[in-house]
Amino acid sequence: MKTRMNSKFTLIIVLLAVTFISCKQQNTFSDYKFADKPQAISCEGLNSKLYNEALYSFEDDILKFYQQKKAETSLVQAYSQFIRAAVYSRYKLEEIPSKHTLAVFEALKNENDLWDATNKESHLNYNGIAIKCIANNINDVNLKTTFNALLSSNSLSPKLFGAPLVSKYRNALNDKHLALYIALEYYSKLFDIDLSKVNLEKPAQQVDFNKIPPASEAVPHAGHNH
Repeated sequence: MKTRMNSKFTLIIVLLAVTFISCKQQNTFSDYKFADKPQAISCEGLNSKLYNEALYSFEDDILKFYQQKKAETSLVQAYSQFIRAAVYSRYKLEEIPSKHTLAVFEALKNENDLWDATNKESHLNYNGIAIKCIANNINDVNLKTTFNALLSSNSLSPKLFGAPLVSKYRNALNDKHLALYIALEYYSKLFDIDLSKVNLEKPAQQVDFNKIPPASEAVPHAGHNH
Protein backbone atom coordinates (compact mmCIF):
# COMPACT_ATOMS: atom_id res chain seq x y z
CA MET A 1 0.00 0.00 0.00
CA LYS A 2 2.82 2.34 0.94
CA THR A 3 4.69 1.53 -2.28
CA ARG A 4 1.53 2.23 -4.31
CA MET A 5 1.07 5.60 -2.59
CA ASN A 6 4.72 6.52 -3.15
CA SER A 7 4.38 5.65 -6.84
CA LYS A 8 1.25 7.79 -7.12
CA PHE A 9 3.01 10.70 -5.37
CA THR A 10 6.01 10.37 -7.67
CA LEU A 11 3.72 10.40 -10.72
CA ILE A 12 2.01 13.57 -9.48
CA ILE A 13 5.38 15.26 -8.94
CA VAL A 14 6.50 14.30 -12.46
CA LEU A 15 3.24 15.60 -13.98
CA LEU A 16 3.52 18.88 -12.08
CA ALA A 17 7.14 19.26 -13.17
CA VAL A 18 6.19 18.67 -16.82
CA THR A 19 3.33 21.17 -16.51
CA PHE A 20 5.64 23.74 -14.91
CA ILE A 21 8.28 23.30 -17.62
CA SER A 22 5.60 23.52 -20.31
CA CYS A 23 4.14 26.72 -18.86
CA LYS A 24 7.63 28.15 -18.53
CA GLN A 25 8.25 27.43 -22.21
CA GLN A 26 4.96 29.04 -23.19
CA ASN A 27 5.89 32.23 -21.40
CA THR A 28 9.30 32.62 -23.07
CA PHE A 29 7.90 34.20 -26.27
CA SER A 30 8.08 37.97 -26.02
CA ASP A 31 8.53 39.28 -29.56
CA TYR A 32 5.01 40.60 -30.06
CA LYS A 33 5.34 42.48 -33.33
CA PHE A 34 1.57 43.02 -33.66
CA ALA A 35 0.76 43.89 -30.04
CA ASP A 36 -0.72 47.23 -31.18
CA LYS A 37 -3.39 45.47 -33.28
CA PRO A 38 -6.90 44.98 -31.87
CA GLN A 39 -7.40 41.80 -29.87
CA ALA A 40 -9.29 39.63 -32.32
CA ILE A 41 -9.37 36.35 -30.39
CA SER A 42 -10.38 35.90 -26.77
CA CYS A 43 -11.57 32.60 -25.30
CA GLU A 44 -11.29 31.19 -21.80
CA GLY A 45 -8.26 28.95 -21.40
CA LEU A 46 -6.60 30.25 -24.57
CA ASN A 47 -3.30 32.11 -24.72
CA SER A 48 -5.07 34.97 -26.52
CA LYS A 49 -1.99 37.16 -26.87
CA LEU A 50 -0.04 34.43 -28.68
CA TYR A 51 -2.98 33.41 -30.89
CA ASN A 52 -3.60 37.02 -31.90
CA GLU A 53 0.08 37.32 -32.80
CA ALA A 54 -0.14 34.11 -34.82
CA LEU A 55 -3.16 35.41 -36.73
CA TYR A 56 -1.70 38.80 -37.59
CA SER A 57 1.65 37.30 -38.55
CA PHE A 58 -0.12 34.89 -40.90
CA GLU A 59 -2.09 37.75 -42.50
CA ASP A 60 1.12 39.73 -42.86
CA ASP A 61 2.72 36.73 -44.59
CA ILE A 62 0.03 36.13 -47.19
CA LEU A 63 -0.43 39.83 -47.94
CA LYS A 64 3.30 40.36 -48.53
CA PHE A 65 3.54 37.15 -50.55
CA TYR A 66 0.80 38.12 -53.00
CA GLN A 67 1.90 41.75 -53.11
CA GLN A 68 5.21 40.53 -54.51
CA LYS A 69 3.23 39.36 -57.52
CA LYS A 70 0.82 42.30 -57.65
CA ALA A 71 1.66 45.35 -55.54
CA GLU A 72 -1.92 46.62 -55.15
CA THR A 73 -3.20 43.31 -53.71
CA SER A 74 -5.46 43.86 -50.67
CA LEU A 75 -5.80 41.51 -47.69
CA VAL A 76 -9.18 40.22 -48.89
CA GLN A 77 -7.64 39.41 -52.27
CA ALA A 78 -4.72 37.70 -50.54
CA TYR A 79 -7.19 35.55 -48.60
CA SER A 80 -8.98 34.65 -51.83
CA GLN A 81 -5.79 33.53 -53.54
CA PHE A 82 -4.37 31.76 -50.50
CA ILE A 83 -7.51 29.75 -49.67
CA ARG A 84 -7.94 28.65 -53.27
CA ALA A 85 -4.27 27.69 -53.52
CA ALA A 86 -4.42 25.82 -50.19
CA VAL A 87 -7.53 23.83 -51.12
CA TYR A 88 -6.06 22.80 -54.48
CA SER A 89 -2.45 22.49 -53.21
CA ARG A 90 -1.18 25.07 -55.68
CA TYR A 91 1.47 26.85 -53.65
CA LYS A 92 4.93 26.21 -52.26
CA LEU A 93 4.66 26.84 -48.54
CA GLU A 94 8.41 27.40 -48.26
CA GLU A 95 7.98 30.70 -50.11
CA ILE A 96 5.48 32.27 -47.71
CA PRO A 97 6.45 32.31 -43.98
CA SER A 98 8.49 35.14 -42.52
CA LYS A 99 11.18 34.79 -39.88
CA HIS A 100 8.72 36.19 -37.34
CA THR A 101 6.08 33.60 -38.25
CA LEU A 102 8.61 30.81 -37.72
CA ALA A 103 9.33 32.23 -34.26
CA VAL A 104 5.59 32.31 -33.51
CA PHE A 105 5.36 28.72 -34.77
CA GLU A 106 8.05 27.65 -32.30
CA ALA A 107 6.00 29.25 -29.50
CA LEU A 108 2.82 27.56 -30.74
CA LYS A 109 4.56 24.20 -30.57
CA ASN A 110 4.46 24.53 -26.77
CA GLU A 111 0.67 24.83 -26.84
CA ASN A 112 0.20 21.11 -26.15
CA ASP A 113 -3.59 21.23 -26.46
CA LEU A 114 -3.27 22.65 -29.98
CA TRP A 115 -1.69 19.62 -31.65
CA ASP A 116 -2.64 16.01 -32.32
CA ALA A 117 0.02 13.72 -33.75
CA THR A 118 -2.62 11.09 -34.63
CA ASN A 119 -4.69 13.46 -36.78
CA LYS A 120 -4.13 12.27 -40.35
CA GLU A 121 -5.93 15.23 -41.96
CA SER A 122 -4.10 17.94 -40.04
CA HIS A 123 -1.70 18.14 -37.10
CA LEU A 124 -4.30 20.23 -35.26
CA ASN A 125 -6.14 18.85 -32.24
CA TYR A 126 -9.75 19.25 -33.37
CA ASN A 127 -10.90 18.54 -29.81
CA GLY A 128 -8.70 21.25 -28.32
CA ILE A 129 -9.57 24.61 -26.78
CA ALA A 130 -8.60 26.65 -29.86
CA ILE A 131 -10.84 24.71 -32.25
CA LYS A 132 -13.74 24.74 -29.77
CA CYS A 133 -13.28 28.52 -29.48
CA ILE A 134 -13.48 28.82 -33.27
CA ALA A 135 -16.47 26.46 -33.53
CA ASN A 136 -18.44 28.55 -31.03
CA ASN A 137 -17.64 31.93 -32.56
CA ILE A 138 -17.79 31.71 -36.37
CA ASN A 139 -20.13 34.50 -37.51
CA ASP A 140 -21.59 33.06 -40.70
CA VAL A 141 -24.46 30.71 -39.77
CA ASN A 142 -23.93 28.34 -42.70
CA LEU A 143 -20.16 28.13 -42.23
CA LYS A 144 -20.62 27.63 -38.49
CA THR A 145 -23.14 24.84 -39.08
CA THR A 146 -20.84 23.14 -41.58
CA PHE A 147 -17.79 23.49 -39.32
CA ASN A 148 -19.60 22.02 -36.31
CA ALA A 149 -21.20 19.24 -38.33
CA LEU A 150 -17.79 18.18 -39.66
CA LEU A 151 -16.32 18.51 -36.18
CA SER A 152 -19.01 16.40 -34.46
CA SER A 153 -18.73 13.64 -37.08
CA ASN A 154 -14.90 13.61 -36.91
CA SER A 155 -14.83 14.63 -40.57
CA LEU A 156 -13.23 18.07 -40.29
CA SER A 157 -10.31 18.55 -42.66
CA PRO A 158 -8.66 21.45 -44.50
CA LYS A 159 -10.08 20.24 -47.82
CA LEU A 160 -13.65 19.53 -46.70
CA PHE A 161 -14.07 22.85 -44.89
CA GLY A 162 -11.87 24.61 -47.43
CA ALA A 163 -14.39 23.98 -50.22
CA PRO A 164 -17.12 26.29 -48.80
CA LEU A 165 -14.42 28.78 -47.79
CA VAL A 166 -13.39 29.26 -51.42
CA SER A 167 -16.60 31.23 -52.09
CA LYS A 168 -16.73 32.88 -48.63
CA TYR A 169 -13.12 34.04 -48.33
CA ARG A 170 -14.32 37.63 -47.70
CA ASN A 171 -15.66 36.54 -44.30
CA ALA A 172 -12.12 36.11 -42.99
CA LEU A 173 -11.66 39.87 -43.05
CA ASN A 174 -14.25 40.64 -40.39
CA ASP A 175 -14.60 37.21 -38.74
CA LYS A 176 -11.28 36.69 -37.00
CA HIS A 177 -12.25 33.37 -35.44
CA LEU A 178 -12.73 32.02 -38.95
CA ALA A 179 -9.45 33.67 -39.93
CA LEU A 180 -7.75 31.98 -36.97
CA TYR A 181 -8.83 28.57 -38.25
CA ILE A 182 -7.27 29.34 -41.64
CA ALA A 183 -4.12 30.57 -39.91
CA LEU A 184 -3.82 27.52 -37.65
CA GLU A 185 -4.10 25.15 -40.61
CA TYR A 186 -1.29 27.19 -42.17
CA TYR A 187 0.89 26.76 -39.08
CA SER A 188 -0.01 23.07 -38.98
CA LYS A 189 1.43 22.64 -42.48
CA LEU A 190 4.79 24.00 -41.28
CA PHE A 191 5.38 20.66 -39.57
CA ASP A 192 5.53 19.06 -43.03
CA ILE A 193 8.23 21.20 -44.58
CA ASP A 194 11.97 21.62 -44.10
CA LEU A 195 12.08 24.97 -42.32
CA SER A 196 15.72 25.44 -43.33
CA LYS A 197 14.47 25.80 -46.91
CA VAL A 198 12.03 28.61 -46.13
CA ASN A 199 12.79 31.71 -48.19
CA LEU A 200 13.56 34.38 -45.60
CA GLU A 201 15.18 36.72 -48.12
CA LYS A 202 11.93 38.43 -49.05
CA PRO A 203 11.94 42.13 -49.97
CA ALA A 204 11.05 44.25 -46.95
CA GLN A 205 7.86 46.25 -47.35
CA GLN A 206 5.40 48.03 -45.11
CA VAL A 207 2.07 46.27 -45.09
CA ASP A 208 -1.12 48.30 -44.83
CA PHE A 209 -3.80 46.09 -43.29
CA ASN A 210 -6.34 48.88 -43.84
CA LYS A 211 -5.78 49.07 -47.58
CA ILE A 212 -9.19 49.53 -49.17
CA PRO A 213 -9.96 46.80 -51.72
CA PRO A 214 -11.64 47.55 -55.04
CA ALA A 215 -15.44 47.85 -54.90
CA SER A 216 -15.82 44.36 -56.39
CA GLU A 217 -13.86 42.94 -53.45
CA ALA A 218 -15.51 45.00 -50.72
CA VAL A 219 -16.47 43.12 -47.58
CA PRO A 220 -20.07 43.62 -46.43
CA HIS A 221 -20.46 44.93 -42.89
CA ALA A 222 -21.87 42.44 -40.43
CA GLY A 223 -25.59 42.80 -39.96
CA HIS A 224 -26.18 44.84 -43.11
CA ASN A 225 -27.38 43.81 -46.53
CA HIS A 226 -25.98 45.65 -49.50
